[in-house]
Amino acid sequence: MNIPKNWSAWIRQSHRWVSIVFTLLVTGNFVAMGLKHPMTWLTYAPLPPLFYLLFTGLYMFALPYIRPRAPKNAIAGN
Repeated sequence: MNIPKNWSAWIRQSHRWVSIVFTLLVTGNFVAMGLKHPMTWLTYAPLPPLFYLLFTGLYMFALPYIRPRAPKNAIAGN
């Protein structure tokens, strides 16, 4: 299976940025829970980024097992 490097780089970079958004949403969720009437949509707002992070994280975890290894002489630059 041949996976283009730019595709993997894009997934890795988007995973990083979505994780920042996810962290902010969870923080906002905890702040909202301190209010008397938290907004319902804010409670469920972290779920879409969480599912995206799940799938991109699983992809990045499986990538070393999917991608074929380079020959040793290619790594050393010979």
